[in-house]
Amino acid sequence: MMFKTITIRKTERGLLLRNGDFERVLMPGKHRLWSLFDKLCVEIFSIDQAAFTHALSEYLLTQEPRIVSAYFVPAVLNETQVGLRYENGVLAEILAPSTRRLFWKGLVDTRVDVVDIADQIQVPPSVAALLTQTQLRGRAVSGLQGVVQLQVPEHGAGLLWVDGKLDRQLGAGSWTFWKFNRNIVVELVDLRQQSLEVSGQEILTRDKVALRLNMLAAWRYTDVLQAFREVARPAEHAYRELQLALRAAVGTRTLDELLDNKALIDDVVLAQAAPKLAATGMQLLSAGVKDIVLPGEMKTILAQVVEAAKSAEANVIRRREETAATRSLLNTAKVMEDNPIALRLKELETLERVAERIDKISVFGGLDQVLNGLVKIKA
Repeated sequence: MMFKTITIRKTERGLLLRNGDFERVLMPGKHRLWSLFDKLCVEIFSIDQAAFTHALSEYLLTQEPRIVSAYFVPAVLNETQVGLRYENGVLAEILAPSTRRLFWKGLVDTRVDVVDIADQIQVPPSVAALLTQTQLRGRAVSGLQGVVQLQVPEHGAGLLWVDGKLDRQLGAGSWTFWKFNRNIVVELVDLRQQSLEVSGQEILTRDKVALRLNMLAAWRYTDVLQAFREVARPAEHAYRELQLALRAAVGTRTLDELLDNKALIDDVVLAQAAPKLAATGMQLLSAGVKDIVLPGEMKTILAQVVEAAKSAEANVIRRREETAATRSLLNTAKVMEDNPIALRLKELETLERVAERIDKISVFGGLDQVLNGLVKIKA
C-alpha cells in the first residue's frame, strides 16, 4: 500500500486521474491519496483563469453531469446560438455557435447568456454598446471576429447584403451584426451630390468631322435601394448613359450647328439621360460640355474661314465708308455750284490748310493775285 499527499491551494483545483481515467475533482486542502498498485496523476489548474481547457471536457459534459454541476459553469450551444460570457458582471467573450466548453466555479463569477440568432441578424443594442471602443476598456472582449461593427456617416447610407442578397438600407449611426452562419457585407454610399467627368470622347458629327469632347455632370441618389437593385454599379451606369447621350447629341448634327449653339449639346444630353437615370433611382442635376477639341487640320481650315469672313466684312465696311464720303463730296459740290459765297469760303479754308504747312509766304500783287493764281473761277 502506497500513499501520496497532494496540497491544493485556494486558487487552484485538482483533477485526479487513476490509471489515466478521471476519478474526481480535488478542492483546496491536503489530500492523502491511496494508490496501491494504481498509477495516480493529479493535474492542478489555477482558477484565476476560468476557462477549463482539457481533453476530458467533452467526457465530463456527457458522462459526469453531477461533477459539471458542482464544479463548472457549462456553455453548451447549438448551431443557431451565440453565448455571451461574463466574468464578474463584465462581458469577456463572445462564444460561437456549437461551442461546448467548461468554466471553473469559485474565484471568478462566470455567467453565460445564450442568444438565438436563427432569425436575428442585428446584435441587440444593449450588447452592441458593450462592444464599442473595447481597446479603451481594462480588458478586451474576445471573439469580436464574430460580429461586424460599422458607422454610417450623417451624409451617407449603408447597404446591408446578407448571403449575397440586398437586405435593407441603414441610416446614419452605429450598427453591429452577427457574422455567424451568414455572410455579412455592408457597403457605404455617399448621398451627397456627386460629380462625374466624361472625358476624351471622340465622336463624328453628321458631316464626318471628328471631335473630342469633355463633359462634366452632377448627380445624386434619390432611391439607393432601387439603384443597387437595378444596376450593379450605379456610378458606372450613369457614366455610360451620359456617354451614349453625348454621342447621340453630336452624331446627329453638323459641326456648324454645334459651334453656333454649344448649349444644344447640354440640352440634348439632359433630355435623353435624365429619364433613364431617374428610372434607376438617380437624379441627373446638370450636364455641360467642358470643351470641344478640333483636329489640327480642321483648326487650320476654320481659321482660314474666319479670316476670310472677317476680311470680307472689313471690305464691305470700307466700301460703305467710301460711298458715304463720295456722297458727301457730291452734296458739297452742289451747294458750291449754286452759292459763290460758299465756294469762296471753301477756297479760304483750303488756303488756310496750305498755309499751315508753309513756313514763309511772299505775296506779290496783293492777296487777290494769290487767290486768282491758285484757283481760277469761270464766271
